[in-house]
Amino acid sequence: MPLRRVRFTFRTDLIQRPVIYELGKEFEIVTNIRRADVGQDTSWVVLELEGSVEEIDRGLAWVTEQGVEVSALEGDILAG
Repeated sequence: MPLRRVRFTFRTDLIQRPVIYELGKEFEIVTNIRRADVGQDTSWVVLELEGSVEEIDRGLAWVTEQGVEVSALEGDILAG
């Protein structure tokens, strides 16, 4: 299955919402959190998403509609 690496940046009002859980529940996508920095005012999460290309695209469109900024990542996300 295709694997896509992305970074979600959350607005303050979305930090407490379980967006990643909802993404995995609503779409046929397996989420794997690789890195995260969650604070009171700013938060970001680096994820690996596994699923069909179409389902990942649909899921990321939904995440964007919720107000989360989505950025594509390239390369090895574990390298400093």
